[in-house]
Amino acid sequence: MPTRRDLFGLLGSVSIAGLIPGVAQAAAAAPIYRDSRAPVDLRVRDLMARMTLEEKVGQTISLWATKADVMTVGGLTFDPARATAAYPAGFGQVTRPSDLRGGPSVAAVAGGTGARFRGSASTIAFVNAVQRWAKGTRLGIPVIFHEESLHGYMAPDATMFPQAIGMAGAFDRDLMRRAQVIIGREVRAHGSHLSLSPVVDIARDPRWGRIEETFGEDPYLCGEMGVAAVEGLQGDSTTLAPGKVFATLKHMTGHGQPQAGNNIGPAPIGERELRESFFPPFRAVVTRTGIGAVMPSYNEIDGVPSHANHWLLGDVLRGEWGFSGAIVSDYGAIEELDTIHHIAPNVAGAARLALEAGVDSALPDGIAFRTLPAQVRAGTVPIASVDAACARMLALKFRAGLFEESAVDPRAAARLTGNAEARGVALEAARKSMCLLTNDGTLPLAPKGRIAVIGPNAAIARLGGYSAPPRQTVSLLDGVRALVGGGATIVHAQGVFITQSEDRSQDEVLLADPARNRALIAEAVEVARGSDTIILAIGDTEQTSREGFSANHLGDRTTLDLLGEQNALFDALHALGKPIVIAAINGRPPSWPGVIAKANAVLECWYPGQEGGTAMAEALFGRINPGAKLPVTVVREVGQVPFYYNRKPSTQRGYLFAETAPLFPFGHGLSYTRFEVSAPRLSAAKIGIAGSVGVEVDVANIGQRAGDEVVQVYVRDQVSSVARPVMELKGFERVTLAPGERRTLRFTLGPDAFALWDVDMREVVEPGLFTIMAGPSSAQLKSAILEIA
Repeated sequence: MPTRRDLFGLLGSVSIAGLIPGVAQAAAAAPIYRDSRAPVDLRVRDLMARMTLEEKVGQTISLWATKADVMTVGGLTFDPARATAAYPAGFGQVTRPSDLRGGPSVAAVAGGTGARFRGSASTIAFVNAVQRWAKGTRLGIPVIFHEESLHGYMAPDATMFPQAIGMAGAFDRDLMRRAQVIIGREVRAHGSHLSLSPVVDIARDPRWGRIEETFGEDPYLCGEMGVAAVEGLQGDSTTLAPGKVFATLKHMTGHGQPQAGNNIGPAPIGERELRESFFPPFRAVVTRTGIGAVMPSYNEIDGVPSHANHWLLGDVLRGEWGFSGAIVSDYGAIEELDTIHHIAPNVAGAARLALEAGVDSALPDGIAFRTLPAQVRAGTVPIASVDAACARMLALKFRAGLFEESAVDPRAAARLTGNAEARGVALEAARKSMCLLTNDGTLPLAPKGRIAVIGPNAAIARLGGYSAPPRQTVSLLDGVRALVGGGATIVHAQGVFITQSEDRSQDEVLLADPARNRALIAEAVEVARGSDTIILAIGDTEQTSREGFSANHLGDRTTLDLLGEQNALFDALHALGKPIVIAAINGRPPSWPGVIAKANAVLECWYPGQEGGTAMAEALFGRINPGAKLPVTVVREVGQVPFYYNRKPSTQRGYLFAETAPLFPFGHGLSYTRFEVSAPRLSAAKIGIAGSVGVEVDVANIGQRAGDEVVQVYVRDQVSSVARPVMELKGFERVTLAPGERRTLRFTLGPDAFALWDVDMREVVEPGLFTIMAGPSSAQLKSAILEIA
């Protein structure tokens, strides 16, 4: 039999087909690329042998605002005649078919979350019409559609789960996987096969407005959550099963520690720090899953923007980690090589840089890559580079089954989207994301007496960025009223407004009028005066913490404390001398030292998703027992930034006139019961450099009610050839225990748990002593010593 290399050397599709068992007969009637039994690489090669230069480039571009080119003039219906006239060589991808971008009156709407939405039936009709046209073109190459799905399919009626930072705080891989299964099937039910999720950037700067989109600050946690998310979206195959979508790993890399906390700012990070902290989540996903696509980051590293970084995308991602999928650009990032980074003289030059670095698809509108046919003909771009990008995009389509797939069924989409099962998992996720930060015994509340539910986040369901209106939402006020029924009197006051508008797509963010807020505070005090208990819902809005995607649409901040007279509201209510419980509803970590010091209890809710009000009420009144942990360190003030638990020993010497310790440490979270976590027991006191060690940790519920504990395992290299963190998370498990129940948890630490990048930038395990630590947070640990020799 000839080798695959021999097969690739053959030019005619018929001769290739004749050498493949089971394919020759079918190939006599149809081209090999149409035979679903043929290997993907041969289908790609056969198809590309038939394609013109323009058709190849067409596979690397997408339509977003340019959807106007293929829709009826002034309308939203796909127009085959206009599509053929505008794109005689076809186009490869459509950006977010669920939104109205390209339609009348929305061409100038800002950003990925700004365009208003189509309905489900309209989206499916558009997708089906595009595919009918595409499959009727000369080669019949279908279009791939992509959607945003950070914490839910970003379209009307879809299920909205807790924001990513809240999902990470649940420390539950299985929950993440099950939530993403639902997200993926809702995306797929509307005709898209590519999802722009998950985000595995480690986040080390709370000034950065996108911190809510991340799984927190720890490389191991981000990697574990990322792997689970991809497994949920894609399944465990390199081809898509029904109801699955390809995931897109974002954003490679350094995005979460930008200079001055400004989105897309330079990441001044050395190679060793990249390899030890920023690369591991990406590496974990790439090497442990069949991830379909990777998206580079907007920022630069050591002067080289990620979309033009041969070392990052070629040597590391494709070379060291063996990634063979598609690299898709972040929105407009290729053009920004010219307009922001100024490493290209024009858009055509930006296209050359990105293509040669390995970017395969230009999102969202393919502006730069549309220059490629002329550049190939002029000799400035090699056809081999276009071929490589086109081949990877075609392979993605073959692996997605697009060539064989029938039309999308709107009835199936209606059954699957936002259904009872999805709402149930969203509620479970909201419950498991509740993190109890402080409690003097006031919580759980009794559903009796007169309870005041006050605050700018009490009567609104805040979903966070990259969300759309689901079929239902439950605010905190809704949840409290439903839970207590007639057992208590519930009163409500606004307290303050944080911003003047609730429209997160609005470019300008204006804080609410202070004079109006002072009047609202006075009203709230009078409402609360006759109450027995105050629940105060404060935090962020989707405007005060968000992606700052342009100079006129900002989202990063220089301050971290509460905005919009919220501190004044708290102080006025606290002065009444009544128990006051904080429901923190926010995307940024709660660096609110004044409130934290005086409140009787603080429940961190993050943005808890569409069912969040039910979960918050259940947690406050003890129907559930909060069990989440903090996936980030919470600083006291902005001057401590950057502050993360896996610091180097030379940091945190102290400050004049300020505390060194954080407000809350990484991994912190309380419960309504008490747990006891034992010191770790090792299966061996000494192992070799290629060996593994078993770690056993006992956890017992020594309190009076059932609850969840997250047992965390950390490692420290006591003496090393390069400076190492004081501790690194290497294992965790969330368990539910009844009162008096005890369980032994077992972890295995292999060479990857002990490896470092040495002075010669080699990944090695060095002999020496390692401290193995276990406990309920990074600040409460017991230890054992392991020798590696």
